[in-house]
Amino acid sequence: MLRSPDYLKQAPMTENVNVSAIQMASGTNIDANLLEAKRLIKQAADDGSKLVVLPENFSFMGQRCVEMVSVAEHFGDGKVQSFLSRQAKDNDIWIVGGTVPLVSSDETRVRSSCLIFNNEGELAGRYDKMHLFDVQLIDANEQYSESLAIEPGDSSLVIDTPCGPLGVAICYDLRFPEMFRDLIDKGARIIAVPAAFTEATGKAHWDILVRARAIENLSFVVASAQGGFHVSGRETHGHSMLVDPWGNVLAELGKGTDVASATVDLDFLESTRHNFPGLNHRRLTCKTS
Repeated sequence: MLRSPDYLKQAPMTENVNVSAIQMASGTNIDANLLEAKRLIKQAADDGSKLVVLPENFSFMGQRCVEMVSVAEHFGDGKVQSFLSRQAKDNDIWIVGGTVPLVSSDETRVRSSCLIFNNEGELAGRYDKMHLFDVQLIDANEQYSESLAIEPGDSSLVIDTPCGPLGVAICYDLRFPEMFRDLIDKGARIIAVPAAFTEATGKAHWDILVRARAIENLSFVVASAQGGFHVSGRETHGHSMLVDPWGNVLAELGKGTDVASATVDLDFLESTRHNFPGLNHRRLTCKTS
């Protein structure tokens, strides 16, 4: 049975706004990482961005996931959370705070949480990473077991922002299109994707996946990545990018630390969805739980 298109009714328009994806090569020194994030956030704000997306593990990135347990903060209290709140308020911007390791119900694991702060420095939303990267990369001789250190979340998030309704996905979530359909069903027009793709997986799939999620969901995607060589010896792919609902890459970085910015044009989004109403043509639905 054809599903009702009521959930796709046009959302209230907002003025076009600039958004930024911040790219870092974070290490294990939290203070140094925060200092670098502060510089890049200010750069984005000075360039006129109203919403900034930080990468996954922006404040701490070790060699192994289990190292996050030792730096986990209690939700609502901690150096990194205070930093995000202060930067949002001081720069009069919304910040999608990459991921912050938060204390979970299991003392041996953390929640990998994306915290969104509004321009008053207030917490506007929290999303806990649902899909965990437990893979073995034979060609790269790398193995990852996020579930040993991370307790998965169980619900998605869409909140209202100056850029329109914003959904959040984290890194490995990018490989699960049913999650993005859930975000669209909840009204998302723009999707932030903080990430730390490995060089091996990023080289093979990053560009394809980011653009595909934008195209198939007729949404803006702001993908903010770790990008470069880390003091721990790890290498991440980088190539943070902003993509429009037609799959056009509006801005893209290479390796290294930098800011990519572009304009979110919701008029273009609504026009695209009106003229190419693929989301109304679905015959099947997917659920995330």
